[in-house]
Amino acid sequence: MSKHKHVSHLWNDAEASKLDPVARLVYRSNRLGADQRITNTGGGNTSSKIREKDPLTGEEVDVLWVKGSGGDLRTSSRENFSSLYQDKLLGLQKSYAARTDKGLKSQAEDDMVGMYTHATFNLNPRASSIDTPLHSFLPGRHVDHMHPNAIISIAASKNCEALTKQIFAGKMAYVQWMRPGFELGLAMQEISRRQPDVKAIMMGQHGFISWDDDDKACYELTLSMIERAGAYIEEKYQAKGGDAKAFGGPAYQTLDAEKRHATLAAILPWLRGQVSREKRFIGTVQDDEKILRFVNSKDAPRLAELGTSCPDHFLRTKIKPLYVAWNPQAEDAAALKTKLAAGLDQYRKDYASYYEACKRPNSPAMRDPNPTVVLIPGLGMIAWGKDKSESRVTAEFYNCAVEVMRGAEAIDQYIALPQQEAFDIEYWLLEEAKLKRMPAEKELARQVIIVVGAGSGIGKETAHRLVKEGAHIVCVDKNVEASQSTAKEITDKHGAGIGVAGTGLSGCGPAIGLGGDILDRASVRRMLDQVALAYGGFDSICVTAGIFVPPDTAGRIPDDKWGLTFALNVTGSYLVADEAYRTWKEQGLRGNLVLTTSANAAVAKKGSVAYDTSKAAANHLVRELAIELSPLVRVNGVAPATVVQGSAMFPRDRVIASLAKYNIPYTDDEATDSLTTKLSKFYADRTLTKSPITPADQAEAYFLLVTNRLSKTTGQVVTVDGGLHEAFLR
Repeated sequence: MSKHKHVSHLWNDAEASKLDPVARLVYRSNRLGADQRITNTGGGNTSSKIREKDPLTGEEVDVLWVKGSGGDLRTSSRENFSSLYQDKLLGLQKSYAARTDKGLKSQAEDDMVGMYTHATFNLNPRASSIDTPLHSFLPGRHVDHMHPNAIISIAASKNCEALTKQIFAGKMAYVQWMRPGFELGLAMQEISRRQPDVKAIMMGQHGFISWDDDDKACYELTLSMIERAGAYIEEKYQAKGGDAKAFGGPAYQTLDAEKRHATLAAILPWLRGQVSREKRFIGTVQDDEKILRFVNSKDAPRLAELGTSCPDHFLRTKIKPLYVAWNPQAEDAAALKTKLAAGLDQYRKDYASYYEACKRPNSPAMRDPNPTVVLIPGLGMIAWGKDKSESRVTAEFYNCAVEVMRGAEAIDQYIALPQQEAFDIEYWLLEEAKLKRMPAEKELARQVIIVVGAGSGIGKETAHRLVKEGAHIVCVDKNVEASQSTAKEITDKHGAGIGVAGTGLSGCGPAIGLGGDILDRASVRRMLDQVALAYGGFDSICVTAGIFVPPDTAGRIPDDKWGLTFALNVTGSYLVADEAYRTWKEQGLRGNLVLTTSANAAVAKKGSVAYDTSKAAANHLVRELAIELSPLVRVNGVAPATVVQGSAMFPRDRVIASLAKYNIPYTDDEATDSLTTKLSKFYADRTLTKSPITPADQAEAYFLLVTNRLSKTTGQVVTVDGGLHEAFLR
């Protein structure tokens, strides 16, 4: 049984023994990264100094394999590690000294990062981390640099140095805060020379680093240090009253789940619009017990204002969150909006003042001044990011910050980084260069698009088409299992990311599947509220749901089927538009609505009078809604001709009925695919292009209409019928 309570010991000798030295480094890294109590997503790095044959000289040399820039320890593979000649890295110390002798320390730090490429071993293309000197200059063959909440709690305490000596009994040294880089690596090297028995260093307001000449021993040393810190904090925390007295005890009470989620659904689209003034954001809501304990507490306003400590945290969460002193027991959602509006205005002013006070002559331009973390008593935390993955990581990082504050306050007093130091990290020129190197965002990035009818056919194809361009997709269908199946196909292909405790929808990735009946206004509203809880709001809606009811044996459409046809093909689209417009107005961001009509809307045909006239009404609904919803929302339509393959509107019995109607030969035992192909070819031969029309052809039109490629087009119906001359406008 493991002796660890505050970390998980995941090392398996049988597994590790089968691996080569680099694979063992990857193995160690993955085991450390698998426990978020050890390091946060994307944070920390590991290394090993490995004897390898120089490909040029054939001589045995020491090669430093170290986790490169970017990537995450939990999922890193060999490709995520850079490899550098250890002797060349050590040789860079002379170059650094020459630069700093001229009084150019800050410039020298940046220059050294560019110099690492000259030490690359075997043409490894992975860019080196700014932490490379920390790993190179320490004596251990294996080094772990982690960001555990328990350790950072000590690092972010007012009396960090004294606490380090007390808690670790001299087995961990201390180095004051320094920006990661060459100077910090040299300081650690000097500490290891002066204290040769020490194998770990507390990094003030940052984290810690540990090393050993054996990789398993290094791993276990890392765990033992975190375990000791965690045990010490919990002992002090319980002595001060534990959860009941955490952060000074509660000042507010949590709303019950139903009211909490209703309030969040009411404010989130509006809030998304407010924080998306420069670029659109995707939200993640967290309202679990731990975050509510913090936001409800007496000390939350003080601690939130201090901001975060670890540089890994505030690069995501900004210098501080927005805390809103709303009383959930005495104030309503309208009062919350008023307080949020005032808080956002002040936050932007504070951020601009912070930038002006700390900027340097060569600082990059001020970035988006809106908060990425919003804290509301009784409700929880709302985190924002460019996509769902980033907003979830932002939420994760602020959770880490809360745990750090909890630990620091239990043992001492929490302190944050000085603003100038925080600014120099946030606006570091190397960080700016990294941002500029990032690939351009996809065409539908930062967009949330609802696809109604995504369980099959055109809707499913459209969902898959839009997500490829960076959109977040809400798959909606009356058959919730079908919509969830489409969403699962998308997340299986594009990844779901990390999970965050919260509303149950906040853990979603690039797609979710929801149930929704567009004939029921209340069902439509519930669906839109669920979208708000999942992503913060939405940008566009594609309604692909529809119905075709064939006439009975006498060639008539029963009255109830006539009503159902118009209800689903016309009224349902109106209800979606009407309810969605409420949200669009709250959000204040331009959006798109795309409805599905049909080429039949312009062609009179025997046997489909209900369908054809309903689609003619849908055509005019597009035009009417374009007027009603302007200028905020563009409304357009897609008019398919007969889509047989992959369409839910063409089950086997309808295919057979159509083949019989058109005297196309078939047999009763013929495979459905064969029957469908025959009917598709028949319809294709009636068009000018002579090609079968597929759901993918329709999806391309929906894609075009939700992008900005036709940004001045509204009230129009795009026909995708293969060239059906009977449907030409006349």
